[in-house]
Amino acid sequence: MPIWNGKPKFNYQEIKRVDGPGGRVYDINGERLPSVTTILGATRSEESKAKLAAWRQREGEKKADQIRDDAAARGTIMHRILEGYIKGEGHMDLTDLGQEAGTMAQNIIDKGHFSPLEEVWGLEMPLWYPDLYAGASDVVGIYEGRESIIDFKQSNKYKKREWIDDYFVQTAAYALAHNYVYGTKINSGVILISVKGGDVLRYVAHGDEFRQFMYRWLERVGRYHREKAQGA
Repeated sequence: MPIWNGKPKFNYQEIKRVDGPGGRVYDINGERLPSVTTILGATRSEESKAKLAAWRQREGEKKADQIRDDAAARGTIMHRILEGYIKGEGHMDLTDLGQEAGTMAQNIIDKGHFSPLEEVWGLEMPLWYPDLYAGASDVVGIYEGRESIIDFKQSNKYKKREWIDDYFVQTAAYALAHNYVYGTKINSGVILISVKGGDVLRYVAHGDEFRQFMYRWLERVGRYHREKAQGA
C-alpha cells in the first residue's frame, strides 16, 4: 500500500525552472527568483570554498567534474525511486549508475526510515518566498509527529552531523517558504543520507535548533540579494 494517496494537501502552484550560467532560477508569474541551491552556493564560507578548491586540485579538474556529474545523476535516480516508493509506483534503471542508485534508495526503505512518515502533503513540490527565492522540496508532511521538510541525499562517504549544516539550512529555506505561502508551522528538518556502501544516516533538527537554521538562511538570502544589487 502506498504511503501517499497522490493528492497534495495544498494547491501547490506549478513553476518553471530555468538553468543558466548564473545558476538556477524559477519563473513565478513572470518573476524570476534564484533557487535555494544557487543562493547556498553563492554564499558558502571562504573555508568551504577553499576545501572545494583543494579537493578539485587533488582529483584533477576532469575527474572532479566526473565525480560531481555521476553523483548528481545517481542522486536524481535515487530521488525518483524513493518518490515512486512513496506513491506505490515501481521505478527501475538498469544502467550502472541506476543500479547503484537503486541499492542506495532501497537501503533507506529497508532500514525503516519511512516508518515515521505519518502524513505526506506533497512530493517534489515547488516552493517560493515572494521576491526572495524559490526551490523544490523532496517531501513535506508529518514525520515523527512534527510538521517537517524531508530531504533525501546520497553520498560517496560517511558524513558527520556537524558537516551538513547547509543541508539543514536548505530545509529551513523550504520551511519558511511553505509556512509563508500556505500558513503552516513547519519547524523540523529531516535529512536522510544514503551512503555508497550501505550506511544510511538520519539527522533531524527541530525546535530552537531548527529556528537557528532559519535565521542563518535569512542572513544568507539577504547577503545574496545585497551582493547582487551591488553588482548590478
